[in-house]
Amino acid sequence: MPSYTAPVRDMQYVIHDVLNASALDIGGYDELEADFTGAILEEAGKIASEVLAPLNAVGDLEGCRLENGVVYTPAGFREAFEKLKEGGWPGLDCDPEYGGQGMPYLLGTAVGEMFISANLAFAMYHGLTHGAYSAIHTHGTEEQKRTYLPRLVSCEWTGTMNLTEPHCGTDLGLMRTKAEPQEDGSYLVTGQKIFISAGDHDMAENIIHLVLARIPGGPEGIKGVSLFIVPKFIVDEDGNPGARNALSVGKIEHKMGIHGNATCVMNYDGATGWLVGEAHKGMRAMFTMMNEARIGVGLQGLAQAEVAYQNALAYAKDRLQGRAVTGAAHPDGPADPLIVHPDIRRSLLAQKSFVEGSRAFALWGATLIDRAHREGDAAADGLVSLLTPVIKGYLTDKGFDMTILAQQVYGGHGYIEEWGMSQFARDARIAMIYEGANGIQALDLVGRKLAADGGKHVMAFFEEIKGFLKAHKEDEALSDDIMAPLKAASKDLQEAGMFFMAEGMKNPNAALSGAYDFMHMMGEVCLGYMWARMAVASTKSLAEGRGDPAFHKAKLTTARYFMARELPSTALHLARIRSGAAPVMELEEAAF
Repeated sequence: MPSYTAPVRDMQYVIHDVLNASALDIGGYDELEADFTGAILEEAGKIASEVLAPLNAVGDLEGCRLENGVVYTPAGFREAFEKLKEGGWPGLDCDPEYGGQGMPYLLGTAVGEMFISANLAFAMYHGLTHGAYSAIHTHGTEEQKRTYLPRLVSCEWTGTMNLTEPHCGTDLGLMRTKAEPQEDGSYLVTGQKIFISAGDHDMAENIIHLVLARIPGGPEGIKGVSLFIVPKFIVDEDGNPGARNALSVGKIEHKMGIHGNATCVMNYDGATGWLVGEAHKGMRAMFTMMNEARIGVGLQGLAQAEVAYQNALAYAKDRLQGRAVTGAAHPDGPADPLIVHPDIRRSLLAQKSFVEGSRAFALWGATLIDRAHREGDAAADGLVSLLTPVIKGYLTDKGFDMTILAQQVYGGHGYIEEWGMSQFARDARIAMIYEGANGIQALDLVGRKLAADGGKHVMAFFEEIKGFLKAHKEDEALSDDIMAPLKAASKDLQEAGMFFMAEGMKNPNAALSGAYDFMHMMGEVCLGYMWARMAVASTKSLAEGRGDPAFHKAKLTTARYFMARELPSTALHLARIRSGAAPVMELEEAAF
């Protein structure tokens, strides 16, 4: 069975050595001293490795079951959920006014990675609840906040998001679920929603569904969609679950992975609901939840790659197979371990450089979110909005690729379920699809985010990298193998953006045909930027004699690998983008 060890040391390195978090001018960051963050991460790591990880295979094998209208989670899930609640982990970064601990999103992101690596299906129950909390916290009335937020923060109640219907996924303007207004200010919600993660289960006394629906007489299309709170049990005057609402689980979906999470078909048969925010402005409120979920799903790609890499690395060091081509590395043994072989090392370095670079990217993004929310920084908000489709799309695409590489290290054993590598690949695969399939993320990036606010956010991104390169132009030790590749990749990305500006208006297909390449290109530049920052941090630590020299030398070696072997792919993406629309669009439909 696979194991998981929380990468506390690496998280501490990113938070303190690379981001220098405690020195950032963000509310609450002055408390983020290494001893403080280390204590939190160590404790979260114990829960992840000792409580959640052992249930990962259990959830995969047992799945959830629906019996007489009740959904039951796999053995051990309820007890683990209680431990999570007892420790206050679901409310780590939530508003203290509603029972949260008020810690920065940065810490919530690091802890979230651990829980997702240990047990993705389990982590989704409280992860979606956090999204529901955020939507109500931002858009709900004071009464709604008082009624729902304390119990969502504690996870006594859990939350869901209900968007998709059998006939519409991305195109929510086709939605048919309706909400009939009542004299008392409530609505009766009728319709069917599908693919509802954590739609029902036995771990909370109430489930608060956030449901998109149409109020009759409203505008057509997406402009006529509203958001409603529809609880499983209607909350009584004392704030406790009362009468059962008119909603039910139609079935649990039989899925490729994340078997431990109850993905439900939800039927609403005149269920009582309450409007969140303004009528016909539901997408504004839902996007609060969706954008948070998209960043969380990006974290899933990274987290599954991390746990898969940990196990592949252990196997490569332990499994004896063949001899090193340059001569026996362990002549006293019957064979050498797999890790002596160049192709295995290529695979492991691809995984290692992705995981560690992506962790830095995700945690840097978390500081931008904290700066936007805690300081009201519009520039940080615009930058993280630009990066959200990259975090979601690139990290999940590549995260899945890394689980496949990890599985390949095992050879035939990687294909055998009892070794556990298959589950990581199967669980990671969904992250490329839900919360907006990755093709949609690419279209969002190129079609909306690049031009947002006159393009100032993408220009700010380029200026961030330019400023970093300028600040380190005299650093000869890193000039050729770290800074020069980052500069070249950033130039490729800028040239792709210029191509879109020149061609996109007269031929939109020319831009959209290259959108997926641009999303990956931007992801690679982001990881290149993170690796350059890590190279600077580790060079400084070595020069000052701080920390473990072997750890920092490994960082520098991995940075050079990424710059030499992974980052040059921006040139390939640029060539594809420059080919325009013709290679993609000229084939007649009948010829497919």
